Amino acid sequence: MLAAFVSTPAPDDPLSVLEVGDRPEPEAPDGWTTVTVKAASLNHHDLFSLRGVGLPAERMPMTLGCDAAGLDEDGNEVVVHAVISSAGWTGDETMDPKRSLLSEVHQGTLAEKVAVPRRNLVPKPAELSFAEAACLPTAWLTAYRMLFVRSGLRPGSTVLVQGASGGVATALIRLGSAAGYRIWVTGRSEEKRAAALALGADQAFESGARLPERVDGVMETVGEATWSHSIKSLKPGGVVVTCGATTGFNPGAELNRVFFTQLSVIGSTMGTREELDDLIQMCRITGVRPEIDVELPLAQARDGFERMLEGRTAGKIVFTL
Repeated sequence: MLAAFVSTPAPDDPLSVLEVGDRPEPEAPDGWTTVTVKAASLNHHDLFSLRGVGLPAERMPMTLGCDAAGLDEDGNEVVVHAVISSAGWTGDETMDPKRSLLSEVHQGTLAEKVAVPRRNLVPKPAELSFAEAACLPTAWLTAYRMLFVRSGLRPGSTVLVQGASGGVATALIRLGSAAGYRIWVTGRSEEKRAAALALGADQAFESGARLPERVDGVMETVGEATWSHSIKSLKPGGVVVTCGATTGFNPGAELNRVFFTQLSVIGSTMGTREELDDLIQMCRITGVRPEIDVELPLAQARDGFERMLEGRTAGKIVFTL
């Protein structure tokens, strides 16, 4: 079957090891099933995998991709939940210390077929296209959990989203606006800031700009490049929710500001199957939809990876089959 995969890591030149070609069809063990993929979306996680981050060479070759929507073995339209919990785990799967994402231990979704646990399938409503549904399991679910599960913020709160154009950031803008949050964003270019406003953000600022007032919460995906600005932008008692660090994991902690103004720093990772179902229902009921930057056939996966690596994104990159 056609797949996008990696056979050897390249920390400094990830695109040099991206392969698009033939791979064996997956076999489903007990409790698992196969999904015929109709659409799969790209995440920064896939670039990290090419670099070997979280994916040692002994697990390669590995089909990339966390997200997919398609047809189960009975022909039902489904969305694939990407978090794979360990055998026997009960409760919130994001808390399982042995959890993984598809494409870390088990072969991923950038392929014609993917094997997944049966419990990881969520029905896809007819109102969502396969491409839209394929954007939800990682970036959009991460944003949903950050805003509605982890932050403790309520509609009416002012929320700063750092880095306006990434997949999680655009999801935060769309979901927050639909739920009644006042969404402010930062962006490196006028084009990215304008796109964020078109998505529903209330105000957009240059990266690192002084804000008109401090905010109730900051949604962080960027890391070192924005961390100091995030901490300085919070009201006393405010919260920063972090789900990633695409520019580096070790910023200055700003502990003086954290304790003196009694800030909360909250980590958030992915979401549960139930939260994915809730997110899908929110999209169905409200009409809010993922912003898709570009749809490409999987055979042109390299073009999509290049766009992400170069930062030429305004929403999600989706591969179709």
